[in-house]
Amino acid sequence: MDKKIQMVDLKGQYLRIKEEIDQALLSAVSETAYINGPQVKTFIESLKSFNQVNHAVTCGNGTDALQIAMMALGFKPGGEVIVPAFTYIATVEVIALLGLTPKFIDVQPDTFELDYEQLEATITEKTVGIVPVHLFGQCSNMEAINAIAGKHDVAVIEDTAQAMGAEYIFADGRKQFAGTVGTIGTTSFFPSKNLGCFGDGGALLTNDAELAQRAHMIANHGQRQKYHHESIGVNSRLDTVQAAVLNVKIKYLSRYADARRTVAQKYDIALADIEGLTTPKQAPYSTHVYNQYTCQIADGRRDALKAFLQERGVPTMVYYPIPVHLQQAYRQYGYNEGDFPVSEQLCKNVLSLPIHTEMELETQDYIIEQIKDFFAYGNNQ
Repeated sequence: MDKKIQMVDLKGQYLRIKEEIDQALLSAVSETAYINGPQVKTFIESLKSFNQVNHAVTCGNGTDALQIAMMALGFKPGGEVIVPAFTYIATVEVIALLGLTPKFIDVQPDTFELDYEQLEATITEKTVGIVPVHLFGQCSNMEAINAIAGKHDVAVIEDTAQAMGAEYIFADGRKQFAGTVGTIGTTSFFPSKNLGCFGDGGALLTNDAELAQRAHMIANHGQRQKYHHESIGVNSRLDTVQAAVLNVKIKYLSRYADARRTVAQKYDIALADIEGLTTPKQAPYSTHVYNQYTCQIADGRRDALKAFLQERGVPTMVYYPIPVHLQQAYRQYGYNEGDFPVSEQLCKNVLSLPIHTEMELETQDYIIEQIKDFFAYGNNQ
């Protein structure tokens, strides 16, 4: 390929809507309301409208959103929060920072989502929350999780950083957007997310007015009225210029999801019959927005395939190479190798292929051809 292949083509996406983005940024800069400007308020309304939710609270990033959610829910040090062992570190990081105890749980081997069948056995009298991670772009089984959480009076915090725009499909056919099904949802607007800004940003979604008010206060130094601090808070704001970008891009979010699904469907068909490669499974209870297209490579050949593709100009990523319970920082919680076999095996098998809104057919055909060549010729170098 003469053209450099990107995991995520942020520049191409920007160029497609350049005029709108540039005008939005110019307007934000010209107004000089750099903190809590009108663009932030407009974006909050757009975010609520898109997700069909009553309340949205913006903040500095997705990690802050998780921390603010736990603070707003009143989690106290010593409480236990159940979280998948196979996830990005931020999901667990805030639990430790707040003096809570992460209780890890394994994931399902095909959808990568929290294994709800193991959930009830993990709940103790100290359990205060469950954090289902909607990994790679589709929802966890929220009906099953909510039922167990309700039985034990436990809060559910949806980590929706990779699944903004995905829809949970109830057994009766109803649909709700990811992040609006549990007690509260959190998300990230990191540039590579399906709805990404030009820096950091995050938000919380809920239908609970009191919970939303607490989250808003906490994100603003614990104050409802300026200089009147009712609770301990943090300083976490979505910058006005980032809101300006998001105001434009949220209009295209459904189109972006469709573009990613088109790429994923082409991969699904082209790679379906390759022995030793398993394409990602779509759960029956969720639509998929494919923040990542993550395959599993059998027989210990993942790293060989990754190196093979890199030599031919095809970037790939491993999300994630080490499960959280085996990370050095989290060894203190007493988990050992073998405790969560599915998560541990996935860390050895998973490989994410390039997928984005600007993928050209020629580029994807080239990627597919290289993958087929690797398996056809038995390359294990």
